[in-house]
Amino acid sequence: MVRTDSMANYLVTGAAGFIGSAIARRLIGLGHSVWTIDNLTTGYVDNIPDGAVFLQGSCQDVSCIEQLEDIKFDAILHFAGQSSGEVSFDDPVYDLRTNAESTLRLIKYGLHSKCTRFIYASSMSVYGAVKDQAIAETHATAPLSFYGVGKLASENYMRIYAPKGLEFTALRFFNVYGPGQNMQNLRQGMVSIFLEQLLKQDIVIVKGPLNRFRDFIFIDDCVDVTIKTLESPKSIGSVYNIGTGVRTSVGQLLEEMMSISGLRKEIEVDIKGTPGDQKGIYADISLATKHLGFTHRYSLHDGLKRMIDWAIHRQ
Repeated sequence: MVRTDSMANYLVTGAAGFIGSAIARRLIGLGHSVWTIDNLTTGYVDNIPDGAVFLQGSCQDVSCIEQLEDIKFDAILHFAGQSSGEVSFDDPVYDLRTNAESTLRLIKYGLHSKCTRFIYASSMSVYGAVKDQAIAETHATAPLSFYGVGKLASENYMRIYAPKGLEFTALRFFNVYGPGQNMQNLRQGMVSIFLEQLLKQDIVIVKGPLNRFRDFIFIDDCVDVTIKTLESPKSIGSVYNIGTGVRTSVGQLLEEMMSISGLRKEIEVDIKGTPGDQKGIYADISLATKHLGFTHRYSLHDGLKRMIDWAIHRQ
């Protein structure tokens, strides 16, 4: 357990990106010291919170990790990496390096530097094709994308290192959305992709059927549960689904977004979809509720309202 009510020093990888920057910002707001590594492939320097120490580079590169040699961290929160199932098919080797090799490098660094607390941003993509029911952490894993394979490999690397003293927790995030998401990346983030098109195009192009379904969780809820994980000894050695437990179809999502924004656009469906896409998945979050006291604060309507207001005002 790492207490967050006293001053601590954290390494939060990927703080130029969406989730990593939100977590780093919260930790700094709580009075902690934060370092980050980011290669700026999809993130932006402007996202890095004031006060964070920034090292530009990739977590899989030894030369970058070596720059941390004399720094003592209370925990490593690994949130950097390529984050799109579709994009993972472009260059599977790069995806493996950024999502799996990076984890190995950071684990070895942590054990060497006596920082054994390790929190990893995993994904719902590890499950692959599932039935239309809430999916628990005990469900079989059979990823459909190289991205999912890399995330699952990282979880297994952590399990192998656990007997050597690694105190790990894997958070399997479902569809995270909210202010700060990269609106320019039209190949990652279902909500941000649709919102960018809704605001700037006459047609919203949907890659895959409208009856696909997901579990959409607001960014602030993801930050909340990450902080709870740092504080909870029960989380050590565990894997948690991080979602809302609410099933929402793509068609329902689009209707809600158009209703909130007041923007009605034609929807064009490309039925072929994208490589490795899941037909549908939503989370059983009972384990995170039991161990971490996790409950989501934001309904889909409230979260979308906040994100849409943010996106409109930043145009």
